[in-house]
Order: sequence, then C-alpha cells, then structure tokens
Amino acid sequence: MPTRTITGNRGLQVEATLIFEQDTPGVTAVDLPDPPKVKGRLGDMGRDEAIGLPNLSEPEVVRHYMRLSQKNYAIDLGMYPLGSCTMKHNPRLNEKMARLPGLSDLHPLQPESTVQGALELIETCAHWLRVLTNMPAVAMSPAAGAHGELCGLMAIRAALEDQGNPRKKVLVPESAHGTNPASAALCGYAVESIPANAQGRVDLDALKEKLDTDVAAVMLTNPNTCGLFENDILEIAEAVHAVGAYFYCDGANFNAIVGRVRPGDLGIDCMHINLHKTFSTPHGGGGPGSGPTVFSEALAPFVPVPYVVHDADGFRMVEHESRSDAKPFGRMKAFHGQFGVFVRALSYMMSMGSDGLRQASADAVLSANYLLARLGDTLTPSFGGPCMHEALFDDRFLKDTGVSTLDFAKAMIDEGVHPMTMYFPLVVHGALLMEPTETESRESLDGFIEMVKGLAARAANGDAGYFKNAPRMTPRRRLDETAAARSPVLRWKKEDSAQNTSE
Repeated sequence: MPTRTITGNRGLQVEATLIFEQDTPGVTAVDLPDPPKVKGRLGDMGRDEAIGLPNLSEPEVVRHYMRLSQKNYAIDLGMYPLGSCTMKHNPRLNEKMARLPGLSDLHPLQPESTVQGALELIETCAHWLRVLTNMPAVAMSPAAGAHGELCGLMAIRAALEDQGNPRKKVLVPESAHGTNPASAALCGYAVESIPANAQGRVDLDALKEKLDTDVAAVMLTNPNTCGLFENDILEIAEAVHAVGAYFYCDGANFNAIVGRVRPGDLGIDCMHINLHKTFSTPHGGGGPGSGPTVFSEALAPFVPVPYVVHDADGFRMVEHESRSDAKPFGRMKAFHGQFGVFVRALSYMMSMGSDGLRQASADAVLSANYLLARLGDTLTPSFGGPCMHEALFDDRFLKDTGVSTLDFAKAMIDEGVHPMTMYFPLVVHGALLMEPTETESRESLDGFIEMVKGLAARAANGDAGYFKNAPRMTPRRRLDETAAARSPVLRWKKEDSAQNTSE
C-alpha cells in the first residue's frame, strides 16, 4: 500500500511549496500606477533593485495563509495546557471594543483635548489594577512582562540611589520566572540564586542567610512556577524590609489569586502584571504583551513618566514631575503603553466585574487541582498537597520505559492536543507543567485526562518505539529542535530549495 499520496496532500491538509517558490514575475493582486520620479532625501542611497518579495495573485496569498492556519494549533481549536503562561480565551467582545472608531484610529501625538476618552480609559484600567493589587501607583507604559520587571527594578534602583546607595545584588529564587535574573543583570545587579525547599517553595533559611545590606531586592514569583503559593511570604517581606531592601513580585501568575489576595497586603513593593495572562488579551502570535507595574507607597515617587492625571481641566498625560515628592527615574518607552491591550483588558474587567474576576481565579485553581487529583495515580506529582493554577508532574512515571518527557509531548501532538510545558521549572527533573485555565469545561478536562492516562499506559507497556517516532499525523514529522537552534537556516535561496515532502 502506498505510504503517501501522489500530491503529498493528506485529505484537507494541503501540501504546498514555500511562498517564495510560488513567485511568478509580473503577477500581482492589485494594479497601481507607476510612482512619479522623485529625488530621494537620501540622495543616491535609494533602492534600485527588487527587494525579493514573491509576486502572487490575491487567491494565492489567501490560500497560502489559509493553509498555514490549518497547520497551527490555537486556543480557538482546543485546550492549551501550557503551564505558567495562561493561554486564555480571548473574548470577541474585547476585539469589538478595540476596533471602535475613536479607539482604533488614534494617534499618540493628537491634542489631548481630542483624546479625552482614551486617557480616561487608560486611567480607568490603571484604577482597576490599583484596586485589585491594593497598590497606590502604577506605571502603564511597560510593553511586556520582562519590561515591567525592568521598570520595577529601575524604580528600586532610583529609590536606593536617592538614599545614597544603589546596593550591589538581587536575590532570585530558583522557583522564579527565568526573565527575573536577566532583568536584574540588565539593571546592573549581580544575581544570587536562592534554592527551593522540599515543598517546592523558597528555602526561608537560605534566603535569610543571604540577606544583607548589599541586597537591593528579592524577586519572588507568587504563586511560583511550581504552581504553589509561597506560604512564608509575610515572613519573607519582613526579612527583606529589615535589611532595607525592596520586595519585587513577578505577577505573571496573578491569574491564580485575583480577587482572593491583594499583593499590597503581603508587603510587596512592586509587581508587574501580564495583562495577557490575567485579563484575556491576546499574546504571542495573537498580539502584543503589556506589563503594567504597580508600586507601594515607598516606591510611588519613582514611578516613570508618563502617567495620566485628572483635574479640573480634564484628563492629561503628565510628562514631568507633578508632585512635590515625585522623582521619576525617566520613561520606559515612547508614548503611553500598549493602548489596544488596555482596551481589551478593561473590556474584560468591566464585563466580568469584581465577582467574575474572583470566580475566574477560583475556577483556574479548581481546574488545576482536578488535573492533579485525577492524574495523581498515573503520573508522578512533584510535590504533595493542593496546587494553585497549574499542576506539576515529574518524569518518574516514565522511569525504565525508554520514553522521555519530550517523547511523551510529541505523542500528545498526534492526539490533537498542544503539549504542556516541558522541562520547566528546572527544579523538577523532566517536568510536565499543566495549566488548564478557567475557561475549560469539565468535559474538556476529562478528555485531556483520559488521553494522558492512555499515553502513560502505552509507555508503561513498553511501546517506546511509538513515542520515538511521534508525531506521525502532522503535516511535518518530528523535527530536530537542537539542530534547528544550533544551525538555523536564516536565508532562503531558490537554488538550494529542496522538494517539500510530508515524509
């Protein structure tokens, strides 16, 4: 029996060449008049030769991107169990609001009198973030989570410099997000790691041992990347403040505690909030990130500009010191932050209400613990007790099967499910980190659980070859990620192009 079709197609999964290989000189989707000859401002530096874009008709362009969409997994297609990064449903209401005239067609250099609604929207979104965190100040301009981390650390550095000593180091627990040490290093600090204890949380004794007057800040993720709440957080805050340092919290997992715990009540001095992880805005291939950063009273004077103020003259964006105690360290980026993301996040907040946001957190935690309970007798949970928004397993259940965590994940692709996060956090060997999110039904979770249990049984029964050859049913077979990372092909050449196959 033939192993492949004549065309290379597999049913409705159509095989196609690269878009550059579809080039037909002279073909175009539109006819435009030749532009007039003008002398460029750069003199003779203008481009005379073609830039290498393919010449395609409109149907060819549409079909190309439609075929690509059929090869992509998406939250609109099925469950997205990636851990630590909430790949949440993006409500269509948010998109409708973001496309409203007067919001979608603004320019940041318009006179403030013509954008009063937009400024009020930014301030309203900021108000919700201040209330939910119980923090008095917020910088809306950071463009993503790591940018928010940098914003918080720059405010901490400015505060310490104002006291006459910027200090030298930042402590980062092993269970924190991986961008934390990078942000600290970028801000000029030496980074020291704090180990986790047997329960997957910060080793309090190890932390206290490293706390001294050279420490500028401790960066903690709570709930942490093991999906666990840091039970000693109040004592950690007290110890950090006792040496004159500041307490930074990575808010990437704020989704798990919204409406349940206010970070400001925990002694936290600043925290960035990933709007895509907690307030339903698209991220990654779906849209930009946004990382507003909230600040305690101690750091509020150092919040970067610009920010919105409201007075008798209306809403206005402040680009300079507006209070007698204000000492902003500068600005994080041009203009006012990711406005389209603010529209979507505020739409979600207002449509959910405080009770809905509180319920969403509860549902996220319930879903994760449902996975933990149902899979606990088949997989090997990394830590005892309940979890928060994500369930963490290690690879002990695969011992002596010849199947690795990567093999297991590849087999999940054949089952039509995006794999969970693999090999992270690093404190757990062969980690499988699953975050079901609050948007999945019980039926959806049950289907995922039965699939995982079935694959685990297949591995236990000695069918390692099945996993080593997975995935089989995708448009492309198993790729060598290591070779792709070490020897990437960054430029396509027609003469080097090989015939695409799906074998």
